Amino acid sequence: MSVQGIDQLLGELKAMSSLAAGQAPAQAPAANEGPDFSDLLKSSLDQVNQMQQEAQAQQAAFQAGEPQADLQDVMVSLQKASLSFQTMVQVRNKLVSAYQEIMNMQV
Repeated sequence: MSVQGIDQLLGELKAMSSLAAGQAPAQAPAANEGPDFSDLLKSSLDQVNQMQQEAQAQQAAFQAGEPQADLQDVMVSLQKASLSFQTMVQVRNKLVSAYQEIMNMQV
């Protein structure tokens, strides 16, 4: 987590604690200058999709017998695509788990 993100989080926590105490917040939280979480997640999904498509294209080229398709390159791209997909599945699992935990919190 970046220092800017930590500072923003601290500012939001201070504002929330002031509101909980019945006081006006001393300072509004700083505007989010970085990319949104949804944008980061979408770009990550797009990268995983791109890797999957490139690996499939290389695999199809190798199966078609094209001379520029090298078996080692095909295998490496397939493994990279598989690893990125598995990582994205784990991120999804963590997000679902965090969402469920938040939904089960009692207010």
